[in-house]
Amino acid sequence: MTVAADIAIDVHGLTKSFDGRVVVRDLSMQVKRGSIYGFLGPNGSGKTTTIRMLCGLLTPDKGDGTCLGYDIRTEADKIKLRVGYMTQRFSLYQDLSVRENLEFVARLYGIPDPVGAARAMIQRLGLQGREEQLAGSLSGGWKQRLALGACTLPNPQLLLLDEPTAGVDPKARREFWNEIHALAAEGLTVLVSTHYMDEAERCHEIAYIAYGELLVHGTVEDVIEHSALVTYTVSGEDLNGLLHELAGKPGIDMAAPFGTSLHVSGRDAAALDAAIAPFRSRKGLVWAKSEPSLEDVFIDLMSRARDNFQ
Repeated sequence: MTVAADIAIDVHGLTKSFDGRVVVRDLSMQVKRGSIYGFLGPNGSGKTTTIRMLCGLLTPDKGDGTCLGYDIRTEADKIKLRVGYMTQRFSLYQDLSVRENLEFVARLYGIPDPVGAARAMIQRLGLQGREEQLAGSLSGGWKQRLALGACTLPNPQLLLLDEPTAGVDPKARREFWNEIHALAAEGLTVLVSTHYMDEAERCHEIAYIAYGELLVHGTVEDVIEHSALVTYTVSGEDLNGLLHELAGKPGIDMAAPFGTSLHVSGRDAAALDAAIAPFRSRKGLVWAKSEPSLEDVFIDLMSRARDNFQ
């Protein structure tokens, strides 16, 4: 199977079932080398299963493709040697220090000069001064940084991140993403599952998976444009009451509060305008046409997705 040099992952028709239930159905996609590819979707939608099939960690029931130039069915062992996997749950040794954990990983992978490799990673990730601190005593942000250092220490070509910043403060999240972009700029391909819209917007491309089916993928701009949503932002008095009045009206596909305003969206512009017309002149409300946000699209897609576990 011939794969373009700039394509890290190229798969077609991937399908996977567990206990007779289809978890991923007929999924095809390409991921460019050196890109950050984000996966969004409801819990249980098949994101993790998809990521594991893409990189040969899980064998699909149907479909085929390549990852890093290797066949995901017949050369999975070669793929695994080139993949770093950072799970949502901190998986390093709590009772070892930062330095000891990194040196252990370096020795495990047969890295020359494990002491020097660990020291260099500590320097890169700004862990100086914490070398002898026990991993279990680190805050969430520092644990995350240590975990990233451990899974990139063997110099993988592909990095898998499963909800990597859950429970981490905004400053630590931003620093984490700065490092991810630096790694991608050096040629590392990154697959990340996330529920945070601001993180999805930091990805080069995103894919929305709902209950086993790939609904949309591309750049954030492509995904928003593909949604064909028309959105109005409403500010003023009693927005909660307005939300209940608008809910379920023909032409209104999504209405949701955003801070001190309300987003009202629909895929049929004429039907949406007809639905909101009686409310446009209501005193105390200000209506403004706006660009749909990625979160608007996310909520709309989630509301239309069919739950295959029901």
